[in-house]
Amino acid sequence: MSGPLERDEAATGASPGAGPGQAEVELFRGRATEVGGVPVTRLLPQRARRSVGPWCFLDLLGPVSTGPGRPGLAVPPHPHCGLQTVTWLLHGEVLHRDSLGSEQVVRPGELSLMTAGHGVAHAEEPTGRALPRLQGAQLWIAQPAATAGGAAAFEHHVDLPVLPLPGGGQARVLVGELAGARSPARRDTPHLGAELRLPAGSLRLPVRAADEHGLCLLAGGPLRLGLHRLEPGVLAVWPPGRDVVTVEAERPAVVLLLGGPPFEEPLVMWWNFVGRSRVELAEARRAWEAGEPRFGPVRSALPRLVAPPLPWDTAR
Repeated sequence: MSGPLERDEAATGASPGAGPGQAEVELFRGRATEVGGVPVTRLLPQRARRSVGPWCFLDLLGPVSTGPGRPGLAVPPHPHCGLQTVTWLLHGEVLHRDSLGSEQVVRPGELSLMTAGHGVAHAEEPTGRALPRLQGAQLWIAQPAATAGGAAAFEHHVDLPVLPLPGGGQARVLVGELAGARSPARRDTPHLGAELRLPAGSLRLPVRAADEHGLCLLAGGPLRLGLHRLEPGVLAVWPPGRDVVTVEAERPAVVLLLGGPPFEEPLVMWWNFVGRSRVELAEARRAWEAGEPRFGPVRSALPRLVAPPLPWDTAR
């Protein structure tokens, strides 16, 4: 995905205070934009909330009708560094191609995880199959300094652990570990990503008290988190200090749960890059525009993206 950070991204503000012994919940409303011809709601980053643990980018994709004349997501080849991309679909298909030579169709319930490291390029394309709808989420995970300059990699998982939840729901662990269920996906920090499928009713979910967490609706709902009503297009975030999340679904819902220790390293994000300084990001842009082998070519019929001008004065 391209174009994560724009100057007008901001939070809606904090919710009222939490009850005794509970970390305060904040609600952040996403903004509507478009990526690859598909409408998205961007929940991260925002000025008042740049990340949840290492999760530093979250787009809710669609839902959008697809079919003849409406092919779906088409993002031309573009570069990444210093991050991992996660693609998770509820409906439809996306074809992933990258400069490592990977070519993978992503389907609902399957996890695609690309590690950018020092540099990689990829494209996301329609598969050509006539499917009625496209919906899902695309995310970035900031890599720590220890691996941000490492080798690029790609992995795809079709067999993810499923954890039964009280009341008939289930959790599918995308990355990390939840209640003893561990995903096989690579992670460079102790973070968590899980899809929760909830029936109507209340659920108490144990989480790590040392982590901050985020929760958003992918489908259905709405939800209640204590006094707070969580509707589509809103991200609920709470800081470390809570070891149980209590969620009440007014109707059956599909929910994305993100978590991880607060990311202590300074991050600079611009366009498709995550780094530690503006100089680092400017050098990544220069290498991409010069066609250097750092990012590599992608086997795609779509024309490669041109990087926008840097939004800061490079002479300063």
